[in-house]
Parts: sequence; structure tokens; C-alpha cells
Amino acid sequence: MRMNRVKRLWREGKPAVGGWLSIPHCFAAEVMAHTGLDWLCIDMQHGCIDYSDAVPMLTAISTTEVVPFVRVPWNEPSMIMRVLDAGAYGVIVPMVSNRAEAERAVAACRYPPHGIRSNGPNRVLMYAGADYQKHADREVACVVMIETPEGIEKMDEIVSTPGVDAAYIGPTDLALALGLPPVMDNDEPRHVETVNRILEACNRAGVVAGIHTNSSKFSQRYIDQGFKMVMLVPDRVAMSGYVKAEVGRLAGWTPLRPAAPPDSGGY
Repeated sequence: MRMNRVKRLWREGKPAVGGWLSIPHCFAAEVMAHTGLDWLCIDMQHGCIDYSDAVPMLTAISTTEVVPFVRVPWNEPSMIMRVLDAGAYGVIVPMVSNRAEAERAVAACRYPPHGIRSNGPNRVLMYAGADYQKHADREVACVVMIETPEGIEKMDEIVSTPGVDAAYIGPTDLALALGLPPVMDNDEPRHVETVNRILEACNRAGVVAGIHTNSSKFSQRYIDQGFKMVMLVPDRVAMSGYVKAEVGRLAGWTPLRPAAPPDSGGY
């Protein structure tokens, strides 16, 4: 089986830096896959992407060594199994609030006797190799998101759930759970303290801590702090940010102002 390069980096104690895909097209995915990132996540929760979009995007990513993840819309076993069968090497499961929900996510990622995943790999056999089933439980990453009031309260039981590889922080939903405005790169003391607590819980449990960011400044901060799964930039933010910067360099012309400037909200 093709090794999961991100999990190898984690086993070596090294960070893996990734990008986020919300544009439903294989070419956009392929472009992002040729930028030097370690992993890309196809966002089926908040992106404009459904399963029929995700499969060709997974195919496009596999033109490179980038590791493909999918954030599923919800902690629903059938969708987790479908994206894994299609070639995702990891799933990011949103809104995991307690041990039972973490166990549900893990079970969908593992074949019996360790889980409930049904045997039916399709495209993943071409991506991973014919011996996929023999090694999938070790190589597939199960990543749960801690971002609800209950999840904050029960973070230790979530991250100590057997089979959880990483806990991922969505900063804006975490902020809402704390009664704060949904700011991405967040310096509010309560937010910072909660992020630190989640990192410490992950370290105690021996699982990877991951987080979404909106800038290289915060990505570097979290890498230096010990996060091993850091999201650097979403596709739509990279595109809009570059174009707006270039527009700003032009003289003698007044640009149109978008009604709602794109940001990286919703994470």
C-alpha cells in the first residue's frame, strides 16, 4: 500500500502543512496540489462540493505526492466510508463533542474487528495498491474536530479515544462555542487559552493537534507551538487575495469593490 506521507511525518514528530479546497473543480485541486503542500482537504461541509465533485478532485490530487483528505459534512458513517473508498487517505469529522461521537468516527474508518467499515474499496485500490485492505487501518487518518461547548468540556475523553489520530480546531466555530465573534486568526485571551488546552490534551493523549489558519504568521506560530497539522491557505482565499493585491498595485484605475470580500470564515 502507498504510505500515508502525512502520518509518516507525524510519526517522525514533524509538522504537515496543508491547504483547503472549497472550489468544486478538479483543475483547481490539481493546481493547489502542485504548490508544495503536504496535504489538501476537500471540504464537503462548507465548500461547494458534493461526492460527484470530490471523486475527480481526488483523482487530480493523485497526480502528485500530496496526501488527500476530505472533510465530510457530518459524522455519518456511510459518507466517511464512501470518501475513503474513493481514495481519501484521511477524513476530518466536524463537531465531535464526546467520546461516543469520536468512537463513531473511528469505527467508520476501520475495518472489522477494529471498526464497522464495509469492505468495498473502488478507486482507492488504484491509488493505494491491491493490498489496501491489509494496511488501511494503519495508514488512514481519522481526524476529529473539537469546536463545540461540549467538545471543549470533554476534550480529554475525545482525544483519548482509541483510533483517533488527530484533533483539529476550527477557530471560528471554537470562538462561537466560547461566546466570542467568529474570528479566524484569533488573539482573544479566552480563545488562545482554549487552543492551548486542546494542544495540551492532545500531547497528553499522544495524538496530533491540528488547526486552521488564515495567514503564514499564525501558521508559523502554531507550528512553533507544536501543532503538527496546520492549514495554511484555502483555494478561494489564495485566489482572491492574490488578485486583490495585484489590483492594488495598479495606478490610474479605480477597481470595483466586491459586495462581500471573500474570507476564510466558516471553519
